[in-house]
Amino acid sequence: MTVTEIMGLLGGLALFLYGMQMMSQGLESAAGNKMKQILEKLTSNRFLGVLVGAAITAVIQSSSATTVMVVGFVNSGMMTLNQAVWIIMGANIGTTITGQLIALDVGAIAPFIAFLGVAIVVFMKNEKLHYVGKIMAGLGILFMGMDMMSSAMKPLADSQGFVDLLTKFENPILGILAGVVFTALIQSSSASVGILQALADSGVIGLNAAAFVLFGQNIGTCVTALLASIGTSRNAKRTTAIHISFNVIGTIIFTALCLITPLISIVQGWTPTDAPAQIANLHTLFNIVTTLLLLPFGSYLAKFTQVLLKDKKGSEEEDTTFALLHIGAFTPEKLGGSAISMEAAKQEIFRMLDMAKDNVHAAFEVFVNRDEKLLAEIKHREEYVDFLNKEISKYITKVITHERTQSGSQVFNSYFAITSNIERISDHAMNIAGYSGMVQEKSIVFSEAAKEEIQKLQAVCDKVFEELYGKKTDVLDWHGKIAGLEQRIDDMTKEYQNNMFDRIAQGTCSDEGSILYSEMLTDFERIGDHALNLSDEFAKIALTEQ
Repeated sequence: MTVTEIMGLLGGLALFLYGMQMMSQGLESAAGNKMKQILEKLTSNRFLGVLVGAAITAVIQSSSATTVMVVGFVNSGMMTLNQAVWIIMGANIGTTITGQLIALDVGAIAPFIAFLGVAIVVFMKNEKLHYVGKIMAGLGILFMGMDMMSSAMKPLADSQGFVDLLTKFENPILGILAGVVFTALIQSSSASVGILQALADSGVIGLNAAAFVLFGQNIGTCVTALLASIGTSRNAKRTTAIHISFNVIGTIIFTALCLITPLISIVQGWTPTDAPAQIANLHTLFNIVTTLLLLPFGSYLAKFTQVLLKDKKGSEEEDTTFALLHIGAFTPEKLGGSAISMEAAKQEIFRMLDMAKDNVHAAFEVFVNRDEKLLAEIKHREEYVDFLNKEISKYITKVITHERTQSGSQVFNSYFAITSNIERISDHAMNIAGYSGMVQEKSIVFSEAAKEEIQKLQAVCDKVFEELYGKKTDVLDWHGKIAGLEQRIDDMTKEYQNNMFDRIAQGTCSDEGSILYSEMLTDFERIGDHALNLSDEFAKIALTEQ
């Protein structure tokens, strides 16, 4: 190949991959932060799950992107391992659409498709139409890149050395290895299959050799998901193992069929004069048949990966270690990246809320009966809450700059406010617990009436947190309950302050005791204020997601 032809091949590959990324971004922007709800509803049934995986992959022309998205969803807890099985099976079917479109010579109208997409983005004001335009422009650019690669490789038909090399791929092992390595390098089975079709169209390689390369390409596409699973949860790694298992099983079955049956001759007979269509048809047949064979055993495939990758012992979170359990490296270009980062932030926020809730409950216990062990636990959780507030806030600041939808930005803004309010709640709990030092130092003894009031303060705080965790089926009704509890906290603060003044007048409350009790009531009232702020933000999120 000449330098010009090499440049054409690389330029075409660049356009192909860029077009794929544009379509991914267009799809994610169109789905917005509803990606999670859409997948939850549609993956409960295995057949729907397969259709969803096929549809997403058909739109973005990349099974790797779909699988990487699924790995992220499983890692964040948005999707179960069983649900992931069906999506991956569907993704393998959806990726065959690219080959079929190439065989139909869609590239001939690719510039027009790209023009339409760009025209929609530039001239239409509707935001949703912009996303459709981005998908169309990406599709056009993808096939323009494919045409460039095809043109760059046509001279290879005159290179006897290259033709002799490809002939060796009629050996199943060499062909499969070549397919694995090449697809792993460019990390796109759609692109590698397209290049294989271009070589076949030039007469450089026949289906006898191309078949085994094709099977290897199906395995090679797993490398992208494998890389994405590094540093993820055990279940996320199992998702990648499912993807690899699916394609390895399919390769074994079809390699055997090609060697012992006239399968290749049959596929050639469907389109005798159209080599690209032969490859596309075999690719489609490979994935549909493998899916149909494995569909009844999908749950067993998931169990197999659980045996293959057993849970690690001693992986529980250490009490003395501050760590983010759900937030990992942010990859904005990943399909579903917005939904994954949103769910990761949400789960860390609820960990933070759990700690604040435990601190508030324990603080009242420590205030009355100083317990050094319990106080140490509160201090540790307070430091952990501060750590999470800092790290979650940094993460939100990073991801919000890449958020493509207004609703998604609103959710992240609310998350930012939520972390701040949770941190303040934990601060007030620490204040209440901290007063116990002065209670002990001054030998302050609370009356039975005061102790009873403190128990009621604790109970109403517990009720507030119970409601914060409640289902928001009717958002306005749910928010109204929190607002009602916040008003009750305000009323209790005033009532108990008046009771304190009565006890002072009766001589049953010391000056030091009254000061500390008043400070504690102020912190109690502030906890109610911040809880109402939390409900405001949670309500905004719930209304955004409806």
